[in-house]
Amino acid sequence: MKVTQVRVFPVENQDRLKAYATIVFDSCFIVRDLRIIQGNKGLFVAMPSKKGRDGRYSDIAHPLNQQTRDMIEAAVLQAFQEQVKEKKP
Repeated sequence: MKVTQVRVFPVENQDRLKAYATIVFDSCFIVRDLRIIQGNKGLFVAMPSKKGRDGRYSDIAHPLNQQTRDMIEAAVLQAFQEQVKEKKP
Protein backbone atom coordinates (compact mmCIF):
# COMPACT_ATOMS: atom_id res chain seq x y z
CA MET A 1 0.00 0.00 0.00
CA LYS A 2 1.33 3.41 -0.99
CA VAL A 3 0.18 6.97 -0.48
CA THR A 4 -0.39 8.13 -4.05
CA GLN A 5 -1.76 11.62 -3.40
CA VAL A 6 -1.73 14.14 -0.57
CA ARG A 7 -3.67 17.40 -0.55
CA VAL A 8 -3.08 19.94 2.21
CA PHE A 9 -5.51 22.68 3.23
CA PRO A 10 -3.78 25.25 5.50
CA VAL A 11 -5.75 26.84 8.34
CA GLU A 12 -5.22 30.48 9.24
CA ASN A 13 -5.40 32.02 12.71
CA GLN A 14 -5.42 28.78 14.69
CA ASP A 15 -3.07 28.21 17.58
CA ARG A 16 -2.09 24.54 17.22
CA LEU A 17 -4.05 23.38 14.17
CA LYS A 18 -1.96 24.15 11.08
CA ALA A 19 -3.85 22.36 8.28
CA TYR A 20 -6.22 19.63 7.21
CA ALA A 21 -5.12 16.96 4.77
CA THR A 22 -6.62 14.37 2.46
CA ILE A 23 -4.68 11.28 1.41
CA VAL A 24 -5.25 8.70 -1.30
CA PHE A 25 -3.93 5.13 -1.10
CA ASP A 26 -3.05 3.22 -4.26
CA SER A 27 -5.12 5.68 -6.32
CA CYS A 28 -8.30 3.98 -5.09
CA PHE A 29 -9.02 4.76 -1.40
CA ILE A 30 -9.35 8.26 0.11
CA VAL A 31 -9.17 9.41 3.72
CA ARG A 32 -10.23 12.98 4.49
CA ASP A 33 -9.90 15.30 7.48
CA LEU A 34 -6.50 14.33 8.82
CA ARG A 35 -5.21 17.21 10.93
CA ILE A 36 -1.68 18.62 11.06
CA ILE A 37 -1.11 19.84 14.59
CA GLN A 38 1.75 21.67 16.27
CA GLY A 39 2.52 19.61 19.36
CA ASN A 40 5.03 20.12 22.14
CA LYS A 41 7.61 18.07 20.23
CA GLY A 42 6.84 19.40 16.74
CA LEU A 43 4.29 18.72 14.03
CA PHE A 44 2.25 15.53 14.01
CA VAL A 45 -0.68 14.11 12.06
CA ALA A 46 -3.93 13.34 13.87
CA MET A 47 -6.32 10.89 12.29
CA PRO A 48 -9.93 11.83 11.45
CA SER A 49 -12.24 11.50 14.43
CA LYS A 50 -15.80 12.12 15.55
CA LYS A 51 -17.39 13.08 18.83
CA GLY A 52 -19.33 10.30 20.53
CA ARG A 53 -22.43 10.55 22.68
CA ASP A 54 -20.23 10.58 25.77
CA GLY A 55 -18.42 13.70 24.51
CA ARG A 56 -15.16 11.88 23.83
CA TYR A 57 -13.53 11.81 20.42
CA SER A 58 -12.55 8.56 18.72
CA ASP A 59 -10.70 7.92 15.48
CA ILE A 60 -12.83 7.07 12.47
CA ALA A 61 -9.87 5.62 10.58
CA HIS A 62 -6.37 4.90 11.82
CA PRO A 63 -3.33 2.75 11.00
CA LEU A 64 -3.01 -0.55 12.81
CA ASN A 65 0.78 -0.46 13.12
CA GLN A 66 3.57 2.06 13.64
CA GLN A 67 5.11 1.46 10.20
CA THR A 68 1.91 2.54 8.45
CA ARG A 69 1.46 5.51 10.79
CA ASP A 70 5.04 6.63 10.05
CA MET A 71 4.46 6.28 6.27
CA ILE A 72 1.28 8.40 6.42
CA GLU A 73 2.82 11.02 8.69
CA ALA A 74 5.94 11.35 6.51
CA ALA A 75 3.89 11.82 3.32
CA VAL A 76 1.49 14.34 4.89
CA LEU A 77 4.18 16.39 6.64
CA GLN A 78 6.33 16.47 3.49
CA ALA A 79 3.38 17.83 1.48
CA PHE A 80 2.70 20.38 4.22
CA GLN A 81 6.33 21.56 4.29
CA GLU A 82 6.37 21.88 0.49
CA GLN A 83 3.24 24.00 0.60
CA VAL A 84 4.69 26.23 3.34
CA LYS A 85 7.85 26.76 1.24
CA GLU A 86 5.77 27.74 -1.80
CA LYS A 87 3.94 30.45 0.16
CA LYS A 88 7.12 32.10 1.49
CA PRO A 89 8.23 35.13 -0.57
